[in-house]
Amino acid sequence: MQAMTTDVGSAPRSPGRPRSARADEAIIEAVLNLLQDGTPIDALSIEAVAARAGVGKATIYRRWPNKEALLLDAVRALKGPPPQVEGESVRADLIRLLSVMSCSQERRALNVMPCLVPELVRNEAHYRLYQELMEPRRERMREVLRRGVRTGELRADLDVELTMTMLSGPVLLQRLLRWNPHLEEKNLAERIVDAVLAGIAGK
Repeated sequence: MQAMTTDVGSAPRSPGRPRSARADEAIIEAVLNLLQDGTPIDALSIEAVAARAGVGKATIYRRWPNKEALLLDAVRALKGPPPQVEGESVRADLIRLLSVMSCSQERRALNVMPCLVPELVRNEAHYRLYQELMEPRRERMREVLRRGVRTGELRADLDVELTMTMLSGPVLLQRLLRWNPHLEEKNLAERIVDAVLAGIAGK
């Protein structure tokens, strides 16, 4: 996205005047670009975002009260809404939830995440922001697993939280760090789901 040349928020905002979608998008894009370029969260400033977006600081503060709120919206925009599932089978739905990590939007997220991970460890506030962002995605997977228990597709004593970690962990580790260079990426989500289901399937 090209930087804006006009500060659409520099003039006083009259009652009922709509927000500029172009300014919103430019600001969010600026945050993500700065993170993708390797800017640490602590070094990310409203001034730097404004300069990258081509707007004034006042424009940003009219939309977001602080950097934390802006950061949360930027990462939320990057991740997008949780993927929809069809409800046909637990296996198909789990593959769908894991496969979305390989789409182009998720690949950009993987470029940004290395900048976020150190802050999640050091900064409790940033960790809470991350948890707030991820919870809707975890809940989508919980719903699939709980449905599987109800339908008998999965064992009745299933540990839902542990199972979610067993499913998501390998995908994130491989996508983010390429932890095992000998592991083929082809059909990775499907293979992980089948491996886990072998141990948690109902009788």
